[in-house]
Amino acid sequence: MRTIDGGNGGLGDAGAQRTAHAGRAARAGVPTIPLPRDSAAAAAATGAALRTAVRQAVPAQASTGVADLLRGPMRDARVLLSVPAAVYLSVPTPHGTDVVGVLTSDAARLPLGCVLFRPATGRPLVSVPSGAPAQVGGGRVTVGDLTIRAAAWWDPRPKLPTARPALLPEGVRLLRTAVYGEGVPHSAFTLPGLPSGPSGPLAALRGAVRRADLDAALRTATRLIGLGPGLTPAGDDVLAGTTAGLVLLGHPAAERFGAGVTGLAAGRTTELSRALLKHAAAGRVSGEFAAVLRALVGDGALRPAIEALLRTGSTSGRALALGLCTAIDLVDRTTRPH
Repeated sequence: MRTIDGGNGGLGDAGAQRTAHAGRAARAGVPTIPLPRDSAAAAAATGAALRTAVRQAVPAQASTGVADLLRGPMRDARVLLSVPAAVYLSVPTPHGTDVVGVLTSDAARLPLGCVLFRPATGRPLVSVPSGAPAQVGGGRVTVGDLTIRAAAWWDPRPKLPTARPALLPEGVRLLRTAVYGEGVPHSAFTLPGLPSGPSGPLAALRGAVRRADLDAALRTATRLIGLGPGLTPAGDDVLAGTTAGLVLLGHPAAERFGAGVTGLAAGRTTELSRALLKHAAAGRVSGEFAAVLRALVGDGALRPAIEALLRTGSTSGRALALGLCTAIDLVDRTTRPH
């Protein structure tokens, strides 16, 4: 590389003047630094590339439940799972590990999700394996060849009329019938992957509800956490529905129950399930769960909301609905006059 003390090398008049000035500086003993000839062009190209990346980022509607992660500094993440309707990312933070999901418009609207404005195509949303690197922060999520930006926000905590809302009795009956079945005793209810019978965890949970014993209900969490197959085991979904229901229906011990459940989840279940239990303890739920709860206070049609919730996953929707029924019963038996 020539020093800036060399000839003008075809720089033109302005370049020649700058070169001459630099030569005088060198002769005067002032240190000179070789400069790349294409620095301005490189800067312009970098700026153009950034502007192109901004234009190519796919807009999404992001949950406020992950706003701190998205708006915060850029963090390295890794892929938990990529399927046609979603890709889930594990994001290390100073306070532990969080999860962010990029979801298609027809996926379950989870409280940790950034929802795209398009449905699934039948192919993996991003063609990357589990463990692949990703980035979250600065208003964006980048994984594989997909970059999404938060173009809008949605609140996963449903707005209810009061801190302790009254539910429509006919709505509660409809929900219970949809979950347990017409004329079927609650003791006969089962969920795939969970032990049944009088000694099973669901029977213990029902017993705690009958006795209006929240502490006994919390003790069943030690048997339900991590129980069942999949990224969100059915036992966890039952507890998520119960926890969120207690929080949103204003049970005075809801915070203690939620803290107990999330504390038990550490090391006992999947990363995604732990994250969803944490959101449930803050009253942040899926869009499908929120629609049922709003309909129970008269805001929206209940039957289609229940049907949409029950269609969520293979067992998740049914387990979440069971958890909501459990929370309703606990609230009725422990806080409301009879």
